[in-house]
Amino acid sequence: MILIIGATGNVGRHIVPLLHTAGVPVRAMVRDPGAARLPEGVEVVRGDLERPETVEAALAGVESVFLLWPGFAAERAAPIVELVAEHARRIVYLSAMSAASMFHGEIERLVEESGLEWTFLRPGGFAVNTLMWADQIREGVVRWPYAQAGRPLIHERDIAEVAALVLTGDGHAGKVYDLTGPEVVTQAEQVHLIGEAIGRPVRYEESPREVAREHLLAAWGNAAFVDSALDHWASIVAEPEPVTRTVEELTGAPARTFRQWAADHAADFR
Repeated sequence: MILIIGATGNVGRHIVPLLHTAGVPVRAMVRDPGAARLPEGVEVVRGDLERPETVEAALAGVESVFLLWPGFAAERAAPIVELVAEHARRIVYLSAMSAASMFHGEIERLVEESGLEWTFLRPGGFAVNTLMWADQIREGVVRWPYAQAGRPLIHERDIAEVAALVLTGDGHAGKVYDLTGPEVVTQAEQVHLIGEAIGRPVRYEESPREVAREHLLAAWGNAAFVDSALDHWASIVAEPEPVTRTVEELTGAPARTFRQWAADHAADFR
């Protein structure tokens, strides 16, 4: 049995049907089972990472666990990792490429010291995070700093396919996989491609950093994380993030382009 924690999130909601379709026993842990839209036949259980006792119940009979950690602090992760180690053999943790400078680094350390057979997935920028521009896209102009910041944004389906493969296959213990999309796309190009997908032009207008900071503080609520993100965007204007071929090497299929992601999510911007 495989337990997917965060089964209705951007990545988890794609992992569950991949495993279910392949005939793999999968259990989906969600906060609200009644609101979960998952394939018929999937076992859905209520669980909350803020309440370890609910996670322990979800772990009964589980061999492998997919774990993501919401929010920006790792303080409460230790009891969850301990519970997983008591019940399961293998864990796949959804980390981040910049894990060492973020809370992910502390959770990785906890997992490494747990005795579990572990694999870390470290994606770069998520293409789905461009949904933060949705209201501006509808208005026809995105006002944001660092137009030329370049990133190989990754489609959440590619992360899910790698996760499903690692959860069910051998040879991934102790591995760290850096995951990106297939090409660097600047923020201005991202906006242009979203405009193409929705069938109307959208303009990118360079704006002061402080405008984005206020927007992100309202959305994320963590000043240190917001400032770190903005500093990173500033740094990749001159030196874009590197592209990895890990998705293709593991799955045998090229990572999806940002153009494909925009087409898949056009309705979200209309």
